[in-house]
Amino acid sequence: MKTDTPFTHCFTVSNFLFTKADRCVINPRMNETIKSYANLAFHRKISDLIKEHSENKEDIRNIAKNEIKWDKTHTMLDLGCGYGWFEEGLEEGLDLAFGIDCLDENKAGFLKAADKIAKKAIFERIQLPSPIEMPPDSFDLIVSAYSLYFFPGALSEAKRLLCPEGVFLVITHSESMLIEGEDFFNFSNLREVIRHFSAENGETILKKYFSRIKSIDYPNALMFTKNDSSHLAQYIDFKKEFISKDVNPEVVREKMLAELKERGNVKFNKDDRIFIAKK
Repeated sequence: MKTDTPFTHCFTVSNFLFTKADRCVINPRMNETIKSYANLAFHRKISDLIKEHSENKEDIRNIAKNEIKWDKTHTMLDLGCGYGWFEEGLEEGLDLAFGIDCLDENKAGFLKAADKIAKKAIFERIQLPSPIEMPPDSFDLIVSAYSLYFFPGALSEAKRLLCPEGVFLVITHSESMLIEGEDFFNFSNLREVIRHFSAENGETILKKYFSRIKSIDYPNALMFTKNDSSHLAQYIDFKKEFISKDVNPEVVREKMLAELKERGNVKFNKDDRIFIAKK
């Protein structure tokens, strides 16, 4: 059941009541960056491209799923849910799948994915960090996949909303993802964004809010060969809003394509880390 919730709307799931309001005040500094996620078709295409060129062929979602006791998981909140990438990797059985994102463009995609795994699927448009108008201890599982570095200030709300024995699951990038590019360019602004919550500092940040933390490394790299120039160009184009504060994306694209032509292949670090946190 898909649920649209404009302005004030109340609904009951698993015997508790939510009162919510549709709101999204965009931080001007993030306006350009989040444009990368507004084109649903292109975002999906890049997700498939990353999968195709990853040296690690194991789906990171499967590794994360194995850490969850699904028989005790009935309600899930996805912070920065995007088009429902994480939900697309799950099976049905939830009572509620609730997604929060600041882009309306992601609404249809998330609801389509969430509606297949939960009795009730709900999307709310909010710019995080922001108060989430729900009671404490509302969710058995809270997820933030490749998004927490945009809103680490939401961690206090995540802790408040998580059930006493619930799980907060985070998937994030390593700062090493910039190593190859920094052989040619200074990505200091992009590095600052990633450092808001990265594989390297995530545990230290989580310890401020959670007492039990486990981490799982996901080593990976993206390999592009001489026949993959169009895919490499698309990958860099997807990152253009992230890197534009540091360097002209067209310069980056042309340089990396030249390197690909000269070397015959280029490789980018794509190491990630999964965090499992409990109160």
